[in-house]
Amino acid sequence: MPLKLDDKRAIVATVNEIASTAHSAVATEYLGMTVTEMTDLRRKARKAGVYLRVVRNTLAKRAIAGTEFECLQEALVGPIVLAFSINDPGAAARVIDDFSKTNKKLVVKAIAIGGKLLPAQSITEIAKLPTYDEAVSMLMSVMQAPIGKLVRTLAEPHTRLVRTIAAVSDSKPS
Repeated sequence: MPLKLDDKRAIVATVNEIASTAHSAVATEYLGMTVTEMTDLRRKARKAGVYLRVVRNTLAKRAIAGTEFECLQEALVGPIVLAFSINDPGAAARVIDDFSKTNKKLVVKAIAIGGKLLPAQSITEIAKLPTYDEAVSMLMSVMQAPIGKLVRTLAEPHTRLVRTIAAVSDSKPS
């Protein structure tokens, strides 16, 4: 059933709104996937905070025009699913990478992060990007390390003195 002009405008507006706030996008080809497989992919994407949408290529090109994902224009050929990471830059890549390991019909066409087009082979590296909480945890451990070392260094002379006194007292007969 063909879409009416108002429906097309609504789709373009929705995808444009998501694309203007998203951190990254992954364009994948879904040729040959069953409805059950697509439903499973959508469920996993929803759980990970990823906006997943099957959009006609002409509408998708209009929707991403003027956003940082405009570099995906050339990759929009054939049946395409667009996955946008809303909260975490690597979320869409993680969902697509995990799903494509079990379903070979889902083929990554292109990835865009920060206005740069990345090759499809870099999906694994993007999927390994830390989440926000992991990045904060790593930063805090790096910031905490010098302070912990300073505390151990300052406590070391006292510890040596206590060990020396204990050794002397152990060596003397009671």
